[in-house]
Amino acid sequence: MPKTELIFLKDIERISNSVVTVGTFDGVHLGHKALIETVVRKAKERNARSVVISFDPHPRDIINPGSAGIKQLTTIQERREILEEIGIDVLLIIPFTRDFSLLSSEEFVKKIVFERVGVSEFVIGYDHHFGKDRTGTIETVENLGKELGFDAFVVSKREMGTVTVSSTTIRRELSENGAVEHASNLLGRKYLLNGIVIHGDKRGREIGFPTANLKPEHPNKVIPKNGVYAVKVRVEESWYGGMMNIGHRPTFDKIELRLEVNIFDFDKDIYGQTIQVRFLKRLRDEIKFSGIDELVAQLARDKENALREL
Repeated sequence: MPKTELIFLKDIERISNSVVTVGTFDGVHLGHKALIETVVRKAKERNARSVVISFDPHPRDIINPGSAGIKQLTTIQERREILEEIGIDVLLIIPFTRDFSLLSSEEFVKKIVFERVGVSEFVIGYDHHFGKDRTGTIETVENLGKELGFDAFVVSKREMGTVTVSSTTIRRELSENGAVEHASNLLGRKYLLNGIVIHGDKRGREIGFPTANLKPEHPNKVIPKNGVYAVKVRVEESWYGGMMNIGHRPTFDKIELRLEVNIFDFDKDIYGQTIQVRFLKRLRDEIKFSGIDELVAQLARDKENALREL
């Protein structure tokens, strides 16, 4: 499979003959997929390059600077990997700054989509708005297409599917409910987290359940609600079953949030490595146990339950 090229706006040389769509596409969920698959199909018909234009950071972080910041379902690199599976040729990332947010929809299409990306066809969702104050519409794209000489293609509500999916809903399902199965259904794949293995206090090893302590690769990544989860873990190119605890380890009176994964049938030294965790099912809430024996007995039950999900 050809790799999706990741390009930042400052590095781009003019692309010619491209089929383009524009959006944040955080999560690249099922609601996005029909739009992106249309871009791939249209590009093949034209023998053109398929291009997704996306933004970083999330536009709302800049437009509403007083907010706590939007947690991301997908990092830029994760977005690239998902788009590669769909068949996109280029992911163009535009740094979303205060100055950029003031660019009108017409200026955006003319200066970037047309002059820099060489659009021959602009694919837009039936309800999409873009540009300063979200004034850019289907009509904007169609009118500019007539003026500049590119086609506009609207993906209808029917083509985008009957189930309304939003990145906001998925974030809430994960962070507030820990509903990783529902979130995965909306995404069209398992929710994943990449993290670097760091040193912990080795409590898990002492009680027979050694864990890899993870530091998320991206500080703004959505972390599922505290609790225990059945997971699959990728270490280098191999996959393993496991169970993950997200929480404050109240049995040991710990305060800071920890992400710890017990990888089944695994005993390698992986400190400093980046591993990937895919969430399969939420097993239970975080619990404070009366002592170590009660904790160990529960962990044994958790492992049995996790193994059933693999």
